[in-house]
Amino acid sequence: MLKEHCGIFGIANHPDAAEMTRLGLFALQHRGQESAGIFVYGDGVCDLHKGMGLVADVFPVLPPQWKKKPGTMAIGHVRYSTAGKSNISNAQPFAVEFDKWNLAIAHNGTLSDAPMWRSHLKRTGAIFQGDFDTEIILHIAARQHKAGSPPWDALEYALKNVEGAYSIVALCEKGLCAARDPYGFRPLCMGRIGKTVVFASETSAFDLVGAKYERDVKPGEIVYVSEKGHVKSKILSLSKKRAHCIFELIYFARPDSLIFGESVFDTRKRFGAKLAEEHPVKADVIVPVPDSGMYAALGYSDASGIPFELGIMRNHYVGRTFIKPSQDDRRTTVNLKLNPIREAIKGKRVCLVEDSIVRGNTSKERVRTLRENGAKEVHMRISCPPHIQPCFYGIDFPSAEELIANTHSIEEIASIIGADSLAYLSLEGMLSCVGKTSPKDYCHACFSGKYPVKPKIQ
Repeated sequence: MLKEHCGIFGIANHPDAAEMTRLGLFALQHRGQESAGIFVYGDGVCDLHKGMGLVADVFPVLPPQWKKKPGTMAIGHVRYSTAGKSNISNAQPFAVEFDKWNLAIAHNGTLSDAPMWRSHLKRTGAIFQGDFDTEIILHIAARQHKAGSPPWDALEYALKNVEGAYSIVALCEKGLCAARDPYGFRPLCMGRIGKTVVFASETSAFDLVGAKYERDVKPGEIVYVSEKGHVKSKILSLSKKRAHCIFELIYFARPDSLIFGESVFDTRKRFGAKLAEEHPVKADVIVPVPDSGMYAALGYSDASGIPFELGIMRNHYVGRTFIKPSQDDRRTTVNLKLNPIREAIKGKRVCLVEDSIVRGNTSKERVRTLRENGAKEVHMRISCPPHIQPCFYGIDFPSAEELIANTHSIEEIASIIGADSLAYLSLEGMLSCVGKTSPKDYCHACFSGKYPVKPKIQ
């Protein structure tokens, strides 16, 4: 099963839709660094361009035809995969033809019933180009499509019949739509620039294009926007429970974004303050692991009174290690990306604040380099609970055996990574830090093993 935790962007009723989408994808680059793509509609013509690499690699400038006709509607995608092949066949948006209609979809999330659907569709004649879940949605829709009609009814049918995590933006000649699964696993925001309607995985993308955040797309909702910007929506399906991914707030989202109604910046500081309350430490300095541990470390420092020090320098020209597809890639990137500042840590008791420990390899490297650069002691504090179970909704926790906290005690992990002490934020403490949304509306299966929707394997 190919997990897709990505960034998506969509815009309707704008005279320069292609360029606005390109800018939006720059703001979402942290959500995926393997490929980027944009699907544009204007003057009755649809066009798709995508490629491997960063947004700046794929779109250093707009394609020549888009400069002449930038389109009035567009959707875009940046991709991070955790399984499957990293190649152009899995890059999004993915576009197909429905009779006279062209339909393109950009998808963030993972369908928990994808193996069952893929097996069924293959047995009944479907041919897949890649190994990502978006194709499953399109195959189901294709079998329900009525000749001559826009593909929206068929797409609705498909979304009603799949399970798991999806936030999507889709585009055809008829207009643009955005939809979110009934549990609301993945974020999807709606904003406006005057009469222009914009959708994005995070509100940070709105800031870059000058859009004002209006609301989140509701769990189970599909929103339609015409080429002229007229909006209508309906609820496709309802769930009695919500399952917002708490790891969005811990790691994935930018600190300048709103996610599930929460300020990522404020929430991460609360995580750190609660961590200091639960697990105090005798240390001389609080040092964050840049960048995702930065704001939890600030919260820890404020609550504990221990000075905050930027003791590690990050090379901002190297990508995020967590979203590298292979273990070798991650190890190499850790060493390229972070380097201790000797003067800030030499002879000191260092409390290193990190957002999470998944496999333990990068934490071991970080502790080792701190000691080599003169740290007297290294204590690690983690601003989330131990990861003990895999995620089936799009995060890179593929098997329990790969999760160090699943097979080792906290004391054993401390020994493995070489830390003088190690402590994690409790599940209860973490959930107490969210304020805008009820704690019961968050998915924490990777910490607790309580899955909102279990995968269907066939």
